[in-house]
Amino acid sequence: MQEIPEATSTQEVNEAQQQAEAQRVAEQPAATEQSELAERLKQAELNAQEHHDAWLRAKAEADNTRKRAQTEIANAHKFALESFTSELLAVKDSLEAALGTESVTVDSLRSGVDLTLKQLKTVFDKFNISEINPAGTKFDPHRHQAISMVDADAEPNTVVQVLQKGYLLNDRVIRPALVTVAKPKSA
Repeated sequence: MQEIPEATSTQEVNEAQQQAEAQRVAEQPAATEQSELAERLKQAELNAQEHHDAWLRAKAEADNTRKRAQTEIANAHKFALESFTSELLAVKDSLEAALGTESVTVDSLRSGVDLTLKQLKTVFDKFNISEINPAGTKFDPHRHQAISMVDADAEPNTVVQVLQKGYLLNDRVIRPALVTVAKPKSA
């Protein structure tokens, strides 16, 4: 065996110590970086959980709002005619009172029916129900329903006779007027 000079072994020892020191210095920032990354990961997970919880609450609130709106719509449909119905009850009461009278004369019956008709017209006005009475006007297929055409002195396609009045609810036809219309004159 050959002996290695001491200088070489001291040099090797120094190099080994330097490498160990370099490795320790290199590992220290890596450990710091690793702990920093772990902390950032933990913070990101907390933020994700917080956002998930907020999303679940918002979703539940949206579902509750949707359900509440559906209930309100159902109630609106169910009770939409409540006000109109209560107004019509007064008209019905008047008709029943007229029929319940013991000593009825033609004049008293007529005046009672006139008053009841006025009550009904008041209810119609209150709820924007208007008559379509097109006698003498041009035929309008959107508001009138022609039952027949007749020979008449009136201009062609003019309403000659109204068989049944029509009605509008807020300018929307709920029942067209049933009419007879003047025929075009044959040559």
